[in-house]
Amino acid sequence: MLVLGLESSCDETGVALYDTGKGLRGHAVHSQVAMHEEYGGVVPELASRDHIRRLIPLLEKVLAEAGAHKGDIGAIAYTSGPGLAGALLVGASFAEALAAALGVPALPVHHLEGHLLSPLLSRDPPEFPFVALLVSGGHTQLMRVGGVGAYELLGESLDDAAGEAFDKTAKLLGLGYPGGPALARLAMQGGPGRFRLPRPMLNSGDFDFSFSGLKTAVLTAARERALTNAEKADLAWEFQEAVAEVLAAKAMAALRQCGLTRLVVAGGVGANRRLRERLDADAAAGGRRVFYPELELCTDNGAMIAFCGARRLMAGAHPGGGGAFAIRPRWPLNELTAG
Repeated sequence: MLVLGLESSCDETGVALYDTGKGLRGHAVHSQVAMHEEYGGVVPELASRDHIRRLIPLLEKVLAEAGAHKGDIGAIAYTSGPGLAGALLVGASFAEALAAALGVPALPVHHLEGHLLSPLLSRDPPEFPFVALLVSGGHTQLMRVGGVGAYELLGESLDDAAGEAFDKTAKLLGLGYPGGPALARLAMQGGPGRFRLPRPMLNSGDFDFSFSGLKTAVLTAARERALTNAEKADLAWEFQEAVAEVLAAKAMAALRQCGLTRLVVAGGVGANRRLRERLDADAAAGGRRVFYPELELCTDNGAMIAFCGARRLMAGAHPGGGGAFAIRPRWPLNELTAG
């Protein structure tokens, strides 16, 4: 079956075709970074309007790439939540209308489940069960994953997620949007010794996270004096090191508690090079292994939604119908079931 995947939860429009027999046939993503850059962050109304403009051209591009036609589509999977309400509504209404026109089922997909399963699209996919570290822009969670729909929440961020802390810290340092990649580039020019930031909840004895205090510590350091470029680079290095240390320590502790050796890392922050270095080193020291999606699939994309929808359909999920649908801007991942 050829499954069309549509992603429109925030500021990327993603379209992809996944063949349950042949794998990923094609995918394309349009990023709105340039449009939102002058505002210093995502403007929801602008994001929604841009999704409307991009969906049809991206669909036509992916169909051409795959050598397929609309009539070849057997099902449509789309992001139903969590995310920006207006952006979700664009993708959901487009998907449901197209499904009705083609006479095929439409399946709402959880955005974070798409991220969680995205490493299964890689050339060397992990096997179930595993521990998953979800580090997307607005979410930092540790989950035990027994299979598709079998998710046990181990811990999550109590305030700012890691991605939010990266973006806010970048703004404090006067960096551009998006802040996370800009801060990571600056950190490459810095080093240890000048600053020492806290490692929030590192020894809390649980799997929860808190990064708002780390951001505040950066603010305090930045307010003490006008920072030189070299000092900003060192502060960025220390901030990134603190986040990586906490994420890696909690992830390794979760593996030990669950008695598992496989860690899956998904979400945009999972592309951070220093985080990957720290996770890989800590995992290797304990005889464990870390799995990542391909770099192009770390950020929001339609491929993960198409794949997730396909796995759900293969597991016996029942798509909606009759033109009725709903979006869920807030949707806890652990509410999902296997059916």
